[in-house]
Amino acid sequence: MSNQVDMSKQKSFNYKFINNHNELNFFVNNTNSYAFNAIINSDSNFSFLFGPKKSGKSYLAHIWLKKNNAIKYNDNDELILNQKKNILIDNLLFYNEEKIFHIVNNCILNNLKILITSNNKLNDLKFKYKDLSSRLKTFSYLEINQPNDEMLLTILTKLLIDKQFVINSNEIFEYILRRVDRTYQGINEIVNRLDILSLEKKRQLTIPLIKEIL
Repeated sequence: MSNQVDMSKQKSFNYKFINNHNELNFFVNNTNSYAFNAIINSDSNFSFLFGPKKSGKSYLAHIWLKKNNAIKYNDNDELILNQKKNILIDNLLFYNEEKIFHIVNNCILNNLKILITSNNKLNDLKFKYKDLSSRLKTFSYLEINQPNDEMLLTILTKLLIDKQFVINSNEIFEYILRRVDRTYQGINEIVNRLDILSLEKKRQLTIPLIKEIL
C-alpha cells in the first residue's frame, strides 16, 4: 500500500484477482469461527453452509473441496455418480431440486461427504421438491453471521489493498464505515464504485472523492 499508483495511466475495467483458496488467507473472528472450524475439521459428512452474499462462503467451500478431494457439482451428474467422490454444491438455488436430491442420496448410500452452500437460510427456502427439504434438515447447519466492526474493517482494508489504493489517513476507513451499508455486499459494492470513480477521474482516494458517492 506504500507504492504510489500512476493514476494517469489507469483505465476502468473489470477484472478478478487470482485466489488460491488458502485457509491462512481467510480472516476468522466470532462472526464465522464456528463455520470455519467445522469446515476445516470436516466435522460432519453432510453440511449446509449459509452465509450472506460476499461473506466468504464460496472461499470457505473451496477450502473444504481441496481438503476433501471433492468434485464441484455443475450439472455434471454422470461424472458425479460414476466417480464416487465427495461433493461440493456451491449455491444450492442454481440447480434443479430433484437432481440435488439424487446427488444427496448418492452420497448417503456411498458414505461420501457433501457440502452445500446457500445465500438463504435453510428455514427460509421454499422447496418444490419436499423430499429434498427433508433430507437437508438432517444436515449439520453452519452459519456465517453478518460482519461486526472488526470484520468490516478487515474486509475494507483488504479490498482497498487489492485495488491498490494509497491510504494516507485512517480517517478514510472511519468515514466509509460510518456511512456504508454495513454488510459484506455493501462493503464490496462501495469499494468497487470508488475504484471506478478514482480511475475515471484520475484521483487518489480521499474523503472529498468518497463524498461524491456517499
